[in-house]
Amino acid sequence: MAEEAWHEARLIPTSGINGAEEQERRATSALLAVLSAVREFGRGFVQPFGAPSGTIECFIEVPFVLGERRLYPDGLIRVSRGAKTWTALVEVKTGPNQLAPEQLENYLDIAREHNYDAVITISNEIPAVAGQHPTKVDKRKLKKVALHHVSWSQVLAEAVMQKEFRGVADPDQAWILGELIRYLEHRKSGALEFDDMGEAWVGVRDQVAAGTLRASDKGIAEVVARFDALLRFASLQLGRQLGTEVVPVLTRKEAADPVVRAQALTQMLCTTGELSGAIRIPGTVGHLVVTADLRAGKVTCHVDVDAPKEGRATTRVNWLIRQLKNASDNTRVEAFVAHARGSQAAELLSTVRENPAALVLDPSKELRSFRLAVTSTLGTKRGRGRGSFIDSVLSSVDGFYGDVLGSLRAWAAAPPKLRPVHVEPPELDDTVPAALASTDYSSQDGAAEPDPAGSHTHLAVAAASEHRTGVVVGAAGHLDEDIDGPSERAISSEPSPGPLPE
Repeated sequence: MAEEAWHEARLIPTSGINGAEEQERRATSALLAVLSAVREFGRGFVQPFGAPSGTIECFIEVPFVLGERRLYPDGLIRVSRGAKTWTALVEVKTGPNQLAPEQLENYLDIAREHNYDAVITISNEIPAVAGQHPTKVDKRKLKKVALHHVSWSQVLAEAVMQKEFRGVADPDQAWILGELIRYLEHRKSGALEFDDMGEAWVGVRDQVAAGTLRASDKGIAEVVARFDALLRFASLQLGRQLGTEVVPVLTRKEAADPVVRAQALTQMLCTTGELSGAIRIPGTVGHLVVTADLRAGKVTCHVDVDAPKEGRATTRVNWLIRQLKNASDNTRVEAFVAHARGSQAAELLSTVRENPAALVLDPSKELRSFRLAVTSTLGTKRGRGRGSFIDSVLSSVDGFYGDVLGSLRAWAAAPPKLRPVHVEPPELDDTVPAALASTDYSSQDGAAEPDPAGSHTHLAVAAASEHRTGVVVGAAGHLDEDIDGPSERAISSEPSPGPLPE
């Protein structure tokens, strides 16, 4: 057998997975084992849930008795530091399986009886808003026990960022974390990516195209929630590649009450046929705004960039163009001026590259900002693959960041330069009487070259003689030529014995 065909041994193999139950058990065991083995990854996983910094112990299928029933949560995490102990039950789902409300409520009851701190769920479900749980449970059961949810996409993103960007101190632990990443990225692991817009997608999509969609129609709430979940998945995927935390942008009201965000998207979809949201990427000039127009079949990504605060309008346009070397000629560039509604001008980047003045309709108006936008075809299919809505949005986000947003830098004014405070005075002519010599030397004289005699008296003589000789004295103390040419008369180097004649 050729050596190229040999399969390298893996710490967490995907072979031998038969059925959803085996898939779920193996994913749970692999994750919890790595949480306790890799200190940095384990700490980063439990810290957002309120766990202290301490020793992490993980167990699977721990038996509990609730009433007359014997229940087995998928896992248990215990963090100990001194006399303080934090404990959470873990429920895991893989593949398309969804969390069951009754099962979660039973685990909340068990946690309350044993004074545990939380119940953590892990599945492929991505909630529309961060911190929101995808499964509705009785809120009365959450008074003493917290309920948290993590998607497998988020687990994978955190694992990649910890290993590739934040770092793991121990090489063996880094290898173990790499094996978990390799396992979760395998299609047989059950840790799926976002791959479905939901059962209501086709009906809502057709109603939007026909212009018959109403806010009360059944299924619109699911489509709106799935779109926000898609933005969160796009953020996780982009953050995994960049090694930073990329998150959707929400207002304070939307973050506090997810219903506000859902109502705004519903109204937008019914009125304009669009779904829109923004993504915040640390270190960029602005938010990446994604707008999916279901009626026109287009998806647009754009970013707003502040223009430089100094220089002519064309200079500000050239500043922008120099940063767009990798951008497509089809990128739309809009210019916004002060005290005006809407954009002053909009042109394709190909036109602006040839003629920067195309964006300057009125040079007297101050150019304040630019908008860069790229539009592509929007897929319509519900799932993943060619022609799908999900893939078209994801590829647009990745392409816009790689070609446009990732190359932009915010304008910054040049730092001011120090003005010389003390200037060395020139050599003075001892033959000049003290009464006519300058009493001190000013910093304003720093730019002037002293005359051959070295006396400032000669400037006064030249100034007074200007109307007689036609010689012009330069601002720097030099004699310049008049309009008709150089003067034939010269100023005497001898000091004047007294007042100049009228």
